[in-house]
Amino acid sequence: MTRTLITGGLVITASDELHADVLVEGGRVVAMATHGSHGWTADRVIDATRKYVIPGGVDAHTHMEMPFGGTLASDTFETGTLAAAWGGTTTIVDFAIQPRGGSLVEGLDAWHEKADGKCAVDYAFHMIMSDVNESSLKEMDALVSAGVTSFKLFTAYPGVFLSDDGQILRAMQRAASNGGLVMTHAENGLAIDVLVEQALARGERDPRHHGEVRKALLEAEATHRVIRLSQVAGAPLYVVHVSAQEAVAELARARDEGLPVFGETCPQYLFLSTDNLAEPGFEGAKYVCSTPLRPVEHQAALWRGLRTNDLQVVSTDHCPFCFKGQKELGRGDFSKIPNGMPGVENRMDLLHQAVVDGHISRRRWIEIACAAPARMFGLYPKKGTIAPGADADIVVYDPHAKQVMSARTHHMNVDYSAYEGKRVTGRVETVLSRGVPVIAGRTHVGHAGHGCYVPRGIGEYAG
Repeated sequence: MTRTLITGGLVITASDELHADVLVEGGRVVAMATHGSHGWTADRVIDATRKYVIPGGVDAHTHMEMPFGGTLASDTFETGTLAAAWGGTTTIVDFAIQPRGGSLVEGLDAWHEKADGKCAVDYAFHMIMSDVNESSLKEMDALVSAGVTSFKLFTAYPGVFLSDDGQILRAMQRAASNGGLVMTHAENGLAIDVLVEQALARGERDPRHHGEVRKALLEAEATHRVIRLSQVAGAPLYVVHVSAQEAVAELARARDEGLPVFGETCPQYLFLSTDNLAEPGFEGAKYVCSTPLRPVEHQAALWRGLRTNDLQVVSTDHCPFCFKGQKELGRGDFSKIPNGMPGVENRMDLLHQAVVDGHISRRRWIEIACAAPARMFGLYPKKGTIAPGADADIVVYDPHAKQVMSARTHHMNVDYSAYEGKRVTGRVETVLSRGVPVIAGRTHVGHAGHGCYVPRGIGEYAG
């Protein structure tokens, strides 16, 4: 059994920063001790001097190979999880989709088939409920028992994913009884469809109009509505990809009332804006995602929410579509642009840049990117921290390295970068997944199929 010693680094978790050596054996962290105090020997020694030793990132919101708008997200589980590893993320939680008219298990089986034997790092699944009825409500109990403990419902996308308020309430009531967590995409899809139709009738067809019709007030209204439904059901609630300051205000108000309500935002809302959607020609299509990018002034509210813990998690909503041949499906009609952006490889670096820029502390970086998502979704303390007994998902991170983000150098299977030309400080150097090197000194040494499916427990809903 291989023993690995990571020596000389600054170990950063959500709760501590300490100069310590980390001993790994059998895929787990077995001990930690002050530099030079122990006399441990190991088969593999990794020198982390002047580097950070951090838990592998947990990205709780990805969509590999997701069907959308007549096409498929361009990253497979193989390419997407390898890109995740290059970016310092060692666990993803992807979304299995219940087929309309089909069962939850049918959807889950289909996603297992896509992922099995192909992933570079560990993975788990949430369940998208696109058909809430007596049968699928009963199935929720069985899925929770089998380690799929979160269920996503939509107030958006009529005719595809939208559930009405009664269906959402029923799912929340079921989750209240079985310990599951309901996640919601909160936008008023029926109202947005009216605005889309009116914009197209006026000849407003460019990508920037995607952001204009998906109004911040309609995100706030739906956020308020699902919060109150969860309160009626007596169930915790997790709102995905929060982008608008008005929606953050709804979450903050609910949390001030003591409700178990949680929010996630994504790097695109923290670093990009409607200025990107308005880029000339059709370039803005690269930035079409839902919820949409907002005017730049919304960013301050999101950063503040992350500092005050009104937002607990930063995930990516990684759902890439190539500019050529996929985003181009919406030339001349913004409503036909596939909704989604690449980002699974960029998240840890962008959030480290936020540390450099003074938006968040180092420990908060690890909290929102590793520990909180692991706790929220029943993976902690196996994932999300460095401590004896935890999986040895460990990243040696060089906080001094400079890099320029670019499609020419990223590993995501998509032909553009949402952050093309952005200069950041900090870079992943070495990545262990369950003690096995996947990236070693900026070289890929892992393989597809190393990643295991991880059944999840009930979330801790910390914070």
